[in-house]
Amino acid sequence: MKIRNFVIISHIDHGKSTLADRFLEITGTVQKNKMRAQYLDAMDIEREKGITIKMTPVRMFWKDKYGEPVMLNLIDTPGHIDFNYEVSRSLAAVEGAILLVDATKGIQAQTITNLELAKQQSLVIIPVINKIDSPAARIDDVRKEIVEFLQIDPASILYISAKTGENVETLLEAVIEKIPEPPLNIDKPLRALIFDSNYDSFLGVVAYVRIMEGTISSNEKLLLVNSKINGLSKEIGIFTPDMKPIAELKAGEIGYIATGIKETEKSGIIGDTITINNPDIKIEPLPGYKEPEPKIFVSVYPEEQSEFEQLKIALAKLKLNDSALFYQQQNFYIFGRGFLCGFLGTLHAEITMERLRREFGLEIVIGAPQVAYKAIDAKGQEVMIYNPLNWSQSYKKFFEPWAEVKIIINANYLGRVFDYLSELKGKHIESYPFGSDRYMLIYEMPLREIIGKFYENLLNITQGFASLTYKEIEYRETELVKLEILVAGKPEEALSRILPKEEAVAEARRVVQKLKDLLPRQSFAVPLQGKIGGTIVSRETLSAYRKDVIAPLYGGDYTRKRKLLEKQKKGKSKMKEKGEVHIPPEVFLKVFGS
Repeated sequence: MKIRNFVIISHIDHGKSTLADRFLEITGTVQKNKMRAQYLDAMDIEREKGITIKMTPVRMFWKDKYGEPVMLNLIDTPGHIDFNYEVSRSLAAVEGAILLVDATKGIQAQTITNLELAKQQSLVIIPVINKIDSPAARIDDVRKEIVEFLQIDPASILYISAKTGENVETLLEAVIEKIPEPPLNIDKPLRALIFDSNYDSFLGVVAYVRIMEGTISSNEKLLLVNSKINGLSKEIGIFTPDMKPIAELKAGEIGYIATGIKETEKSGIIGDTITINNPDIKIEPLPGYKEPEPKIFVSVYPEEQSEFEQLKIALAKLKLNDSALFYQQQNFYIFGRGFLCGFLGTLHAEITMERLRREFGLEIVIGAPQVAYKAIDAKGQEVMIYNPLNWSQSYKKFFEPWAEVKIIINANYLGRVFDYLSELKGKHIESYPFGSDRYMLIYEMPLREIIGKFYENLLNITQGFASLTYKEIEYRETELVKLEILVAGKPEEALSRILPKEEAVAEARRVVQKLKDLLPRQSFAVPLQGKIGGTIVSRETLSAYRKDVIAPLYGGDYTRKRKLLEKQKKGKSKMKEKGEVHIPPEVFLKVFGS
């Protein structure tokens, strides 16, 4: 049987999930009475947010122009930049891609990034304009954008409505005609690329694979070539889109292998090569994936320390399903044992925290997002600074990550966006018209400027008509300081931040003011201070909670009242000497979240 392996790449809200629904309907893969919107988005959080978070493979069947059946293996991919690594992995398992562009919005910044990834893999690209039935469709303008950007013949563009199904069958026929068949090296020893994985309590680690060479069936001894892990093919199957066991997978096909591996800490298997465990045959591993580098780091702690082991297991299982997640154990005396977690962006962090709550029932406390800085120590060695815990006064030079940012905006908002960008520590590289009424802006700026509310502010300025993508380019020298926050004269390490020198004083003032507003009052006055190096740069005082000790007295000699007030004053002085102030976990969240 002929095989076609392909993905759909697009920006968020361009109709990718809707198109996948139409494919499932038209091919009869899912019965009409069982269909639901966003069928391949299995997680509740995907449906609530209306975005695809995890890639999802599915096998379908359709007929070519000669009436012969063709196996279609589709991998549905995310559209948000934070899940870009999901897209890059799926592209290595296919031969072609549908480039889906919204007729009402045109090419967006993230579409360009995904398209560049597809070109690097030498995939066949099928350009498609979606939502042609919309009254707001700008088909001529969008066609011009695609033609100019891809340098292609306008006749090669397809026009569909994923919502109504118009021309979707024609698109399926184009997939069969234009995307090449994968090499069918069935007679060679097994080599299968793991492009994703999951964990099943009975089957163990379930590897999502593209069979590059050979065949695999059940109950065969397995070897993961790079990680040297042994397993057993407890079950072989395909995605329909539910997991369906079959007898055998062959070269060119996409499916899953239940490996029986139960140790969740052996989670770095994505990108590895599966083969049959035969010591007489030496197998060269397939080209894997470049390990993703986390862009932001967040401290994560269980609200109850008794749930630390549960959090550890949960992160290990999420790592199997999300290879871009990084974590390592760390301790804060306030929160106890926890983890330093690395993410590809703030949405990636937000989704992971929500999954920990929903899928594992964990209540967690998180710190402030922080990018990873570099420093040169006294010995001339380069060290990474992930959070204030590994700061040292001996560091001589500091470097921060910079990114190239591409922004596409409507021409009407060009002046406002330039004004906003001029306020940031960035460098304008290039600007040029993009289509009939839009502009592409290219800037270089520190990554820390992007991970906050940069995109949210951009959308507010442009009334939602903006898209962006970015990539880390290099580390550049900067001046950094460690901001310490002292509560009752004692440093609270969980409130410490690493910041550029020019921003530290303003942040110190903001934090101590926030603490003054949020901390519960004590029986004694509490000084709140921001300290940089040996200098106090900000101070507020949390006034004492005052009990009216003379309220029960009616009349009488004033000296009696005076004695009670002096006794109260001495008691407060003794409490102040102890200086114990408990900071509730929710205070940390409110300080960091503003």
